Amino acid sequence: MANIPSLPEKYIPPKTGLVSRLPASWIPYAELIRLDKPSGTYYLFWPCAWSTFLAATLITPVTPIPTVIYTTALFATGALVMRGAGCSINDLLDRDLDPHVTRTKFRPIARRAISPKRAIIFTGVQLLTGLAVLLQFPTQCLYYGIPSLVLVATYPLAKRVTHYPHVVLGLTFSWGALMGFPALGIGLFSPGNSAALVAAGLLYASNAAWTVLYDIIYAHMDVRDDLKAGIKSTAVAHEKHTKKILTGLAIAQLALLSGAGVAAGCGPVFFAGSVGSAALSLAWMIRRVKLDDVKDCWWWFKYGCWFTGGGIAVGLVGEYLTRISGLTGEDDAKAGMLYNSDV
Repeated sequence: MANIPSLPEKYIPPKTGLVSRLPASWIPYAELIRLDKPSGTYYLFWPCAWSTFLAATLITPVTPIPTVIYTTALFATGALVMRGAGCSINDLLDRDLDPHVTRTKFRPIARRAISPKRAIIFTGVQLLTGLAVLLQFPTQCLYYGIPSLVLVATYPLAKRVTHYPHVVLGLTFSWGALMGFPALGIGLFSPGNSAALVAAGLLYASNAAWTVLYDIIYAHMDVRDDLKAGIKSTAVAHEKHTKKILTGLAIAQLALLSGAGVAAGCGPVFFAGSVGSAALSLAWMIRRVKLDDVKDCWWWFKYGCWFTGGGIAVGLVGEYLTRISGLTGEDDAKAGMLYNSDV
């Protein structure tokens, strides 16, 4: 099993990777948005991709491949930008806490490589860039996307008042599970779109359960320092019962994901590919992860997004390709699909 390097006693500039090739003055900003740690971007992107492919199968005629690829690419760009903005907001609000946690004490604001004023300006630029990406989608996406900014700003504060900040993160990182539908022209609250609304709601809830699951594993990397610093998390409050909690979350995720598939009229490809692969990867992770080992928790967090997130995506892509290549108009009606008059 691959390990992350041991945490240093003092800050060491990156020697390898993309960030190391940047001008020295850019490196703190690249570190601020975690450009060297892209797992968070992947976790933010997957629900966007899932909802896009699920929504594409709900439309008659099935959404063309170029449209789906373009929409998915926009979501990938938005995930990169907004994940960076979220990290910047988090580090601004945590600038007095991060120096007391081993894993975070060398973050750019914590080590004073970036002043709070410059970080605020930089965050503003990122948010404007995110808005520019959002404007490339249909106008109705604005009404669905902008409310998520409240959650982005709320998460760093949640861990000061509750042992369950992962729930707030789950609600935040799962927002993309709703966005694929309006991005393809499906108004979730429009008359006659009840199937899409139910599918989107269940997909969102499923992704929220998954986010809470992997974020609890992530929190176990800091549990000792969090106790000393007074930072709250489920890992701190229920350290001895974490695997039972993870198991419950996994069951909830799989049940909600299955419900989304039923609401969308998905077939065996989805249930075998998406639900089946998620069940296997989650069971494997929960059984094998060593919660008292920082490096092991990091390994599962880093690669879990591909094992579970990628598996669900492959199943949904397979379902979409099956629909686009095989369904007739009569079959579409039986599946309860929507006519997309908005695109």
